[in-house]
Amino acid sequence: MTFPTGFLWGAATASYQVEGAVAEGGRGPSVWDTFAARPGAVLDGASGEVACDHYHRFPEDIGLLADLGLGAYRFSVAWPRVMPDGRTPSSAGLAFYDRLVDELLRRDVVPVLTLYHWDLPQALEDAGGWPARDTAYRFADYAAHVHDALGDRVEQWTTINEPFCAAFLGYGSGVHAPGVQDYDTALVAAHHLLLGHGLATRALTSAARPGQEFSLALNFAPALPDGTSPAHLEAARKFDGIHNRFFLDPVLGRGYPEDVVADVAHHGGRFAASVLDGDTDTIAAAIDWLGVNYYAPARVTPLEDLSVHGNCPLPGLRGVDVLPAVGPVTGFGWEQAPEVFTSLLGWISSRSGLPLVVAENGASFVDKVVSGRVHDAARVNYLLEHIRAVHEAIRLGADVRGYFAWSLLDNFEWAMGYSQRFGLVHVDFDTQVRTVKDSGRFLGRVAKANALTD
Repeated sequence: MTFPTGFLWGAATASYQVEGAVAEGGRGPSVWDTFAARPGAVLDGASGEVACDHYHRFPEDIGLLADLGLGAYRFSVAWPRVMPDGRTPSSAGLAFYDRLVDELLRRDVVPVLTLYHWDLPQALEDAGGWPARDTAYRFADYAAHVHDALGDRVEQWTTINEPFCAAFLGYGSGVHAPGVQDYDTALVAAHHLLLGHGLATRALTSAARPGQEFSLALNFAPALPDGTSPAHLEAARKFDGIHNRFFLDPVLGRGYPEDVVADVAHHGGRFAASVLDGDTDTIAAAIDWLGVNYYAPARVTPLEDLSVHGNCPLPGLRGVDVLPAVGPVTGFGWEQAPEVFTSLLGWISSRSGLPLVVAENGASFVDKVVSGRVHDAARVNYLLEHIRAVHEAIRLGADVRGYFAWSLLDNFEWAMGYSQRFGLVHVDFDTQVRTVKDSGRFLGRVAKANALTD
């Protein structure tokens, strides 16, 4: 199973999950610093204060990635490190990313830079956060500033990673920072995140250098109904609408789906009022490729009472329940469904007409270091099956140009603290010793061959 020439193989991380050094180099506090300090917010009271200490150990980590044969590193810039108050640039903060990018290029690794992976400066949250329209404009300023500093060396740019999570988990269910629980607020935050993407994309493209490409990364969860009745199909429509199409369609220039707008209208109306003339045109700013993050599908079923909000805390999901995963699951309890991945990539490709990059795909399992090795056969199998699924999507016509495993390192897994290990590299969080897992070696062999071989 050979992949197209130039196919990009890599691994991904996020700033707050790996960097640590939260009080070094002039970095200001983020919403995740504040949230993690709240009793009970994060499992075992964990935080990203140290995490993987990537801030100090990035040459070692990049060396591990390069030695495996992975040709690209998808990382995120910490907005509060670059602009501690969300507005004022910090030369010390930018200097860290200068060093990181230079080290990547020295090791012949392509830097794939994400501007926002959920660590909003706390100062901007205090001023209203993503529910405040001004935050979208501050994000565009920040994007332009980072591009001014790193655009001479970085060609691949992603504005925002998973606005779904930042909006609906941060301001809806409240299980992520900043921990707000209000559906209408979450919808407004979602709109401003997408608006920020559009404003930033315009700022980036206006200053673009030859060869630069700009993108957005969305997380998708295909809805699988547990029956074929109209009620079951309606449940799937609702879930697909708020989870997938609500974010994808505006980026594609289709505006917000009318059926989803109707689904969420009962939440109070602030979302509709927040969408001003010209916003959808801004959100539809042209991108060069779309990042696709996929972990698992969602199995859905209708409720008898269509006015009841089910067990999935998303706006607009009245009359819908999400069922337990079927078949083999990951350590997180997520369903392993690679065949759904093939279908998803085909659907996105046909709907968008854009080149696609798998920006995140991976699994957590319980890993142990034994005699200096981590034999994580379950993760190897997961990667194998999902890479096969990507190849099948390409064979069927999807224009997929890269695959990034989540994650390069075991890291701080948000509200789950350090209980979930997704890494290709095991991290002992007491000693910071790194141990490459069998899955890392496996993906490296695939990358070097640009193919799945016997």
